[in-house]
Amino acid sequence: MSIEIESLSYTYMEKTPLSHTALHDVTLSIAEGSFTAIAGETGAGKSTLMQLIGGLLVPKAGRVLVDGIRLHGKTKKEKEAARTARFRVGMVFQYPEHQLFEETVYEDIAFGPRNQGLSDAEVEARVSEAMELVCLPDGYRDRSPFALSGGERRRVAIAGVLALAPRYLVLDEPAAGLDPRGREALLAMLTMLHRERGVSVVLVSHSMEDILRVADHMVILAGGQVIGEGPPCVLFQRDDLLSRAALAAPHLLRLGQKLEAAGYPMGCCTTTEEMAEKILAIREMQKTGS
Repeated sequence: MSIEIESLSYTYMEKTPLSHTALHDVTLSIAEGSFTAIAGETGAGKSTLMQLIGGLLVPKAGRVLVDGIRLHGKTKKEKEAARTARFRVGMVFQYPEHQLFEETVYEDIAFGPRNQGLSDAEVEARVSEAMELVCLPDGYRDRSPFALSGGERRRVAIAGVLALAPRYLVLDEPAAGLDPRGREALLAMLTMLHRERGVSVVLVSHSMEDILRVADHMVILAGGQVIGEGPPCVLFQRDDLLSRAALAAPHLLRLGQKLEAAGYPMGCCTTTEEMAEKILAIREMQKTGS
């Protein structure tokens, strides 16, 4: 199972003086069970790619398949299959809390499952599970989402997507605008969903630090094309790719390189805690050796 993107191209306002090609001949595979990050400077095509994966845009060339099913069909049977496939992809846009509209947290999370035609019992189960996944206490059910903090409102919005039971969760800058505490909580939640619940995550982000910490696969876009993909620790060593994409390696990796030069073999540390533990272990070995 996977999301397959084959020779995908997309042009905005085609055949007009304002025509702009956002993606050109993009081919890549997003494996089920992976945590894939999509990186690139503003205008590289990240958000366009995300909308194509979710079936919100129709490609001008190429195709997107979710678990072998094309997202846009021509016949009635193909269209029905495409609709089912689109439900397997949950989309979380920037500032998703701006899309909240119901009077209570419960009603907002329940909106999607009800539109799927589920029974009241099934809706109840979906809402309960989604709230648990995003660590929202049961006591929040009857509260107004607009009375919550920014981070809590974002959790409600993400819970509304998770209540649809997607196989793939696609997020566009989900940590944008959050304070450090809220950002930390959000990344921890996404990591838990991926590692413990088996949710496949596709993360669009400008933060190389976030990508290093949570992703196991990375795609770099530049000028609407894929210029590199692979493990983040490997790609962040490629100065040529980073330069083409106008990206910089995470500060933690750059610090690790300086420590390597000073005689501390760091490898690829994804958190400051991991780096600190390695430094302490090396210092202890040096003491023992002396």
